[in-house]
Amino acid sequence: MSDVIRAQGSISNSRPWSTELGTEIVRKSIHLLIGLVPTLATWNFGFTVALLVSGILVYSYSELMRLRGFEIAIVSRITALAARRRDAGRFVYGPVTLGIGALLALVLYPEPAASIAIYALAFGDGLSSLAGKAFGTVKIPFTGGKSIEGSLTCFLAVLCSAYLVTGDATRSAIIAVVATVTEAIPSKDADNILIPTIVGLTSVGLFGMA
Repeated sequence: MSDVIRAQGSISNSRPWSTELGTEIVRKSIHLLIGLVPTLATWNFGFTVALLVSGILVYSYSELMRLRGFEIAIVSRITALAARRRDAGRFVYGPVTLGIGALLALVLYPEPAASIAIYALAFGDGLSSLAGKAFGTVKIPFTGGKSIEGSLTCFLAVLCSAYLVTGDATRSAIIAVVATVTEAIPSKDADNILIPTIVGLTSVGLFGMA
């Protein structure tokens, strides 16, 4: 466990490839859980918004405590397991931007745009990172290491999820292209906000207001 988390809440700077893949699996498992948000919102919108806000606040507090050397139940340990090398000794912003991205999509856009945006974040961004880490061999220039394999996975995941929501193949393909281009931007954790915001705006433009 010493290669995952050190004393005082720091994170190791040197990991073998297999450990990095394991880290990505933990990270993107959290990503995929965001795909439950549209279903929860259909059941109870107010509760879902409160749940996202509470999650962001609880995680932020836990992360601040971790950096001070204190672990908060399971949250700090999961954070350490999911942290990348670039996060060593720093506040891990990924879960915060993930929650904010889903929250923005939920409150800014009507259906079906909100669901499409959140699914793009959960499945498009989530699965593309896993595919890129596991199978990516052809790197795309000026994307910070993104791969053709990862981008293709993003396109297919968004295409399928958007089509299942709308039943419109042509407009779903347009949305998938937009999501794939946005995901390829080397924006680090900011992509958790950029993807649902841009995909949601595109979906509103294509499908109009509900």
